Amino acid sequence: ETEVILLACGSFSPITNIHLRLFEHRVGKGILFPAGDACKKKGLIPAHHWVIMAELDTKNSKSVEVDTWKSLQKSWKLLRCLDRRGILQDSSKKKSLEPKTKGVPKVKLLCGADLLESFGVSNLWKSEDIIQIMAPGDAAQKFIYESDVLWKQWSNIHVVNEWITNDISSTKIQRAFRRGQSIHYLVLDLVQEYIEKHNLYSSKNEDRNVGVILAPLQRNTTEAKSWKFYSMMFCTSL
Repeated sequence: ETEVILLACGSFSPITNIHLRLFEHRVGKGILFPAGDACKKKGLIPAHHWVIMAELDTKNSKSVEVDTWKSLQKSWKLLRCLDRRGILQDSSKKKSLEPKTKGVPKVKLLCGADLLESFGVSNLWKSEDIIQIMAPGDAAQKFIYESDVLWKQWSNIHVVNEWITNDISSTKIQRAFRRGQSIHYLVLDLVQEYIEKHNLYSSKNEDRNVGVILAPLQRNTTEAKSWKFYSMMFCTSL
């Protein structure tokens, strides 16, 4: 059986319990790729905070790790740039030192329904080897059927039912903290302490990048109108 490596990209601002829950469906290991400041999305705090919180949340995990490469990029880059990180090569070297090597692992993108929908935009993402975790009331299968781009990649899309549903999101955590509400049990204690120490989700931070065009749209100005609906999905957490 071939090992599967799951990649999860986003701001993870903050990382929540549901983010790691996604990796319960993995075979092999999971890698978190926090986005960088180059994303320019409204209200996002500096990227180094995302990385630190992700590292705090995964420091006791044996199968999920954090890669900082994407967060350190000075400009916004497409996901395909991750191919150059040598994920397959590094993993293969590690596996070669272990008994019963299963060969070169397969890398799959782990995403939710909103991110999956953005694959319907022509030339936006490489629609290869996607795995999706379904959320309550999700219409992923219907969207795949209605999208010619995704329908052609049906064999590479694995829709996974999550029977124990959870409505936690980074946006809701931010809002609760900003309003003085408890976020206990929604994020790891170490992450909560870090958020409180640095007062990350204040009203002041909510105005960060106001009026700034998202990096993907800056790069593709000729297609800005057609991408407007999907622009908020580039750097959202899973």
